[in-house]
Amino acid sequence: MPTPTKGARLGGSPAHEKLILSNLATSLFEHGAITTTAAKAKRLQPLAEQMITKAKRGDLNSRRQVMKRIKDKSVVHVLFTEIGERYADRPGGYTRITKLGPRKGDNAPMAKIELVEALADSPKAKKTAKKAPAKKAAAPKAEEKADEPQDGSVQDVVAGKFDNSAAPLEDGSAPEGFTIKGNENSMKFHTTESPWYDQTVAEVWFKTEADAEAAGFAKAGETEDDDK
Repeated sequence: MPTPTKGARLGGSPAHEKLILSNLATSLFEHGAITTTAAKAKRLQPLAEQMITKAKRGDLNSRRQVMKRIKDKSVVHVLFTEIGERYADRPGGYTRITKLGPRKGDNAPMAKIELVEALADSPKAKKTAKKAPAKKAAAPKAEEKADEPQDGSVQDVVAGKFDNSAAPLEDGSAPEGFTIKGNENSMKFHTTESPWYDQTVAEVWFKTEADAEAAGFAKAGETEDDDK
């Protein structure tokens, strides 16, 4: 009896081996992945690769050759209309074998053979994935430049905290046009008429009392428990 050209003989005869591989290929294309022995997975892989290559061609002759091995017409339809189109831009390597360890009972080495994801593993997708992070990394730099003062001064509006407010200048003085002192700890604001105006260290400046009140600050001296 002639021996197979590659790998061990499956089943008791060449006809039985052909039937085993055909059934394995049918299950692989139907479910996308199957678990079997490592020997069967290695013998199935080249057969599955050849069938996917014929499905990529899509001609009538290729379909007839595949139907000699796969008798389920619905699986052949999926192979030619979905799987073949999925690997249209892939030159090869449509399946992957992963070792799973020995099987309980007879200790036979097991493996999982599956169809790889064409979009995730294709060379074009890998190049696109490498370029994408570089573009995203450049975006925060543009945002940082947009937040910088255009005139180069130290004055900076307190963004995200209070509307119509400004932070003290580097020397602690008020920006131009801002006369209302605000204290964030007490949430009080002091006008120039306030007796504590000179003693208060401004943490935030407002132009008008209405701006301070809109930000949630209360005027110092309006309640009994006001402190400096």
